Amino acid sequence: MAQPCYNSRMSTQSLAMTVALGLLACAAVAEPVSNMDNNIAPTNTSSTEYVSLGLGCFWCGEAVFQRVEGVTEVVSGYQGGTVPNPTYKQVCEGNTGHAEVIRLTYDPAKITFDELLDIFWQAHDPSQPNGQGNDVGPQYRSVVYCYTDAQKVTAEASLKKAQASGKFHKPIVTEIRTADTFYAAETHHQNYFNNNRNQPYCRFVISPKLKKLNMAE
Repeated sequence: MAQPCYNSRMSTQSLAMTVALGLLACAAVAEPVSNMDNNIAPTNTSSTEYVSLGLGCFWCGEAVFQRVEGVTEVVSGYQGGTVPNPTYKQVCEGNTGHAEVIRLTYDPAKITFDELLDIFWQAHDPSQPNGQGNDVGPQYRSVVYCYTDAQKVTAEASLKKAQASGKFHKPIVTEIRTADTFYAAETHHQNYFNNNRNQPYCRFVISPKLKKLNMAE
């Protein structure tokens, strides 16, 4: 049975609890789930823009941004690595360089990039290096993959604003990167929370996060 990927820095108690969650098994090959070609960077237009966000486990990020008005599509996947067509297992092993991310398609007339970033800062701890809570490893790093130079400028300014807010007691470690090739994750990782609300990880990790953000249903 598969579970979120953890490394040896996890406590024995946390690891035992995670194994007990018994989540779905991983598929062997990453499969596209969007009409966007994984190997072609989407082009921002006046009516549609894209950004990829890494904020820990992509199940969590997906559940958050699916509930944001103006976001029209959320695809879980892998970005920022060196191995073509990585699988979940390979990314979990930490040898591909990829981060778990969600790629958003959004309508800038309904929500701005700056507003999306405000939610991004609230939805995770950007001061934790290479992990979120017990989800530990470089694949869980905090990162923003920008598809335009304007997005990069906005993201860098937003990071400085978040750091100056005083909400984080440690320096923000979020990486601001130019988007490279995005690979959609295996089909069973898509729409994960909505399809598996009773799974322990969903109930004990994702549901409280949604409640904290006033997104609980």
